[in-house]
Amino acid sequence: MVDIAQVDAAEARGLTEGHSPPIEKRSFQIVPLRGIPVVAAILIGLVVAVATNKLWALDFFHVVGGGLWTGIDLFLGFVIGPIMGRLSIAARAEFSTRLMPKMVLIMPTLVVCTLAAGWQLARHLNYLNASYPDHSWIVASMVVVGVMAVIAIGILEPANLAVLFELKKPKPNGELIGKLMRRFIYTAGITGAMQVATLIIMTRLATTT
Repeated sequence: MVDIAQVDAAEARGLTEGHSPPIEKRSFQIVPLRGIPVVAAILIGLVVAVATNKLWALDFFHVVGGGLWTGIDLFLGFVIGPIMGRLSIAARAEFSTRLMPKMVLIMPTLVVCTLAAGWQLARHLNYLNASYPDHSWIVASMVVVGVMAVIAIGILEPANLAVLFELKKPKPNGELIGKLMRRFIYTAGITGAMQVATLIIMTRLATTT
C-alpha cells in the first residue's frame, strides 16, 4: 500500500507540473446491459429459494455467494491492488473501464445473495436462538459480514461509480481518478482482511455443527 501512495504522489506532482498526459474520454457502459438479465435471473432464484425455504437452495446461494464474495475481495485487495498501485493513473483509468462496470453488477448481487440466503438459512436451522451452543460465533459472523456489506455498498460501490462517471466526462480529472482508485484499493484490502476472519468463523461453525 505504501507503493500506491508513492506512485500517486509522484503522479500528482506530474499533473501539477504539466508533465502527465491528459486522460482521454473513453466509450463504455457504466452498467453493462448484457449482464442485467443474468443478475435478474440470479435474484429471482434467490427469491424462490427464500420463499420455498429449501435447505439445499439456501445453502447454495449462501455458500456460492459468500465464496465468490470472499475470493473477489481477497483477489482485489492482495493481488490486483498492488499491481494497480504500480500503474500510472492513465493505465489505471484504462483498466477501470474494463473492470469496474462489471463490479457494479457483481458485488451488490453477491452481497445480497450471501446476506439474504444466510439469514434465512440461520432461521431455518434455528441458529438465531440464544440457546444455540455456538450463538456467539453466529453473532460474530453477522457483525463481520454486516461491516463488510456496509463497506462494499457504502464505500467501494460509490468510489467505483465515481471513477466511471469521471471517466465519462469530456476531460477526466486524472488526479481525482487516482484518489478514488486509491480509496477503492485500500477498502478492498480492508474487506479482504476481514474476509479472513469470516473464513475462520465459518470453518469453526462447520466443524461444530
